[in-house]
Amino acid sequence: MDKLLISGGGPLAGEIRVSGSKNAALPILAATLLSSEPVMVRNLPHLHDITTMIALLRSMGTELIVDENLGVEINGSTTTKTTAPYELVRTMRASILVLGPLLAHFGHARVSFPGGCAIGSRPVDQHLRGFEAMGAIIDVDAGYITAQAPEGGLRGAHVLFDMVTVGGTENVLMAATLAKGRTVLENAAREPEIVDLANCLIAMGAKISGHGSATITIDGVERLNGCTYSVMADRIEAGTYLVAAAATRGSIRLRDIGPETLEAVLVKLEEAGAKIESGDNWITLDMEGRRPKAVNIKTMPYPGFPTDMQAQFTAMNAVASGVSHVTETIFENRLIQTHEMNRMGAKISIEGNTAMITGTERLKAAPVMASDLRASASLVIAGLVADGDTLVDRIYHIDRGYECIEEKFHALGATIRRVAN
Repeated sequence: MDKLLISGGGPLAGEIRVSGSKNAALPILAATLLSSEPVMVRNLPHLHDITTMIALLRSMGTELIVDENLGVEINGSTTTKTTAPYELVRTMRASILVLGPLLAHFGHARVSFPGGCAIGSRPVDQHLRGFEAMGAIIDVDAGYITAQAPEGGLRGAHVLFDMVTVGGTENVLMAATLAKGRTVLENAAREPEIVDLANCLIAMGAKISGHGSATITIDGVERLNGCTYSVMADRIEAGTYLVAAAATRGSIRLRDIGPETLEAVLVKLEEAGAKIESGDNWITLDMEGRRPKAVNIKTMPYPGFPTDMQAQFTAMNAVASGVSHVTETIFENRLIQTHEMNRMGAKISIEGNTAMITGTERLKAAPVMASDLRASASLVIAGLVADGDTLVDRIYHIDRGYECIEEKFHALGATIRRVAN
């Protein structure tokens, strides 16, 4: 099992390109199962979760052609199996997203309950209730979800989600594109990745309106066609490098990223003392050598502050000037990385779902262990601002969500390398 060895001390400086979004790419790859023609998906990040989704599609007999740039042409109509096996699904939460497309296109699906990061319970009941509203018969047994469409296919329905759910919105949205009649999703998730999925489906011939708002309307069509679609940039990757630069008192430029997807993050970075400038597809951050100021964070569904950026800001607050409170409202276990930061000299106490952080000038290097994807990134940031050599273990988590992380940090001047166990 590989580890990352980080020698902290200096500010980050330089320019890097932001990769394609994993959280947008995974549902878009699943959506290709809806099409009766080949779909070419471009700007995919080189990540373990992406190769796992491709392997999952292949395991169901779907024909794929992968080019040298990890663009993938997928012919969903060639799918011969509608079962997503435990062996693949157990490693990745997003595997559940094949359930809606399989159910809508082929009339039935059998998908294992998914796995992924240990950041708390993420029930799929909202997905299943949406399918049932559209006439599907759902059975849960022996760790598998079996779904059967009614005779004549899924029917349009009014679906009111009990809670804002990104995965549930994506799954039901995809299924509704081939349902008979109109489907209205209320209390839908509004994330940019939802908008990207909807735009891809529209390029395939779907009739969707309201995406990006809490109410999405889908008028079902008989079939979806092929298209070529480029996945949006990864706003969480972009935010992670911006926070790392702020924590190290550095100055960086990101290209191929739209600032409109990062408004909540950029506001908090400016509050921390960063000078932010941006254009259509670039963002710059400059701390002008200053120590960041402590900022209070409360995670919320989009357009609020993203839970996927909470751990990184917690790391920055650990070396910021002042006292801050970080409240996690989405996942109950997502403050777990604070215990590892405290081993590095951070002053963080936990009360319920809130971390109270007293900033310290520097952290001290220590061996630390990552518990999930974003915790991994936060420990890398902690290592960058620590005196000495920090060894981050269990980085297989980080490889699920960050493309070439050590190369990109190295390009920004960090002393970081991957070492074998």
